[in-house]
Amino acid sequence: MKSFFPKPGLSKAFVADRFYQYALLMRMDKPIGTMLLLWPTLWALWIAGDGRPDAGIVMVFVIGVFLMRSAGCVINDYADRDIDPYVKRTMHRPLAAGNVSPREALGLFIVLFLLAFGLVSMMNDLTILLAFIGAALAATYPFMKRFTYLPQVHLGVAFGWAVPMAFAAQTGQVPPLAWLMLVAVTIWAVAYDTMYAMVDREDDIYVGVKSTAILLGELDRPMVAILHAFLVVTLILVGNRAGMGFWYYAGVSAAAGFATYQIYLIRDREPQRCFRAFLNNNWVGAAVFTGIALDYYLPLT
Repeated sequence: MKSFFPKPGLSKAFVADRFYQYALLMRMDKPIGTMLLLWPTLWALWIAGDGRPDAGIVMVFVIGVFLMRSAGCVINDYADRDIDPYVKRTMHRPLAAGNVSPREALGLFIVLFLLAFGLVSMMNDLTILLAFIGAALAATYPFMKRFTYLPQVHLGVAFGWAVPMAFAAQTGQVPPLAWLMLVAVTIWAVAYDTMYAMVDREDDIYVGVKSTAILLGELDRPMVAILHAFLVVTLILVGNRAGMGFWYYAGVSAAAGFATYQIYLIRDREPQRCFRAFLNNNWVGAAVFTGIALDYYLPLT
């Protein structure tokens, strides 16, 4: 049986180059995707654990976020290996540039997936069941842009699926609050991934793939603004249902400020500014989590 990985004499230089290329394939040099997946996971863990989530569960989820985001990047590049060479932003990725073979990428994906599954197998049965659904969402997302103009919605559900998993792991159940938080994360992801898609819109049209940025056309900016408004409203509903206090709503207000700044950045649809707006969402996630944490640790009575 052939190995997934080539063996042309395992010199130190070759091994170092392989690890470097695999790290690039996993986007270890670009942690923004990991953070955008991690923040809502932490929101859910802290609310499900009433501010004191189980340390072991937190560790499993943090490592799991890294593994699943990395696996998602690998399978995304595998799916787009014939598209990325024609997109300015992606043409230098390891698979697109020919620095990693498709067989290597599949092997790396399998390793990352098995490591993630090994972690989740330490959780309860409900969490494991939800993990299978989450894995299916993550594995199928890269192919959605070929069939629908709404791949961002699929991504949002895939990123948000960590929320019901976190509640299941921490409490053994998935209450309505968890599903409301999933809605919030999905709205958020559609907004920031639409801005991300605005960066590649012309290239995507050329190669024939779909996105919300292409679907919306001139309505992209107002729709992102509307999505941001829905996000804030949904987060307020989450806070109300979870019984949160001043600090939480201060965090949501800060997040709304960052969202407003993003609308300013994309005003001319200039690709670099659209990308800056996308990156700014790290602060949205951080603001909400800070508000949650402060509400539990420094409550104002």
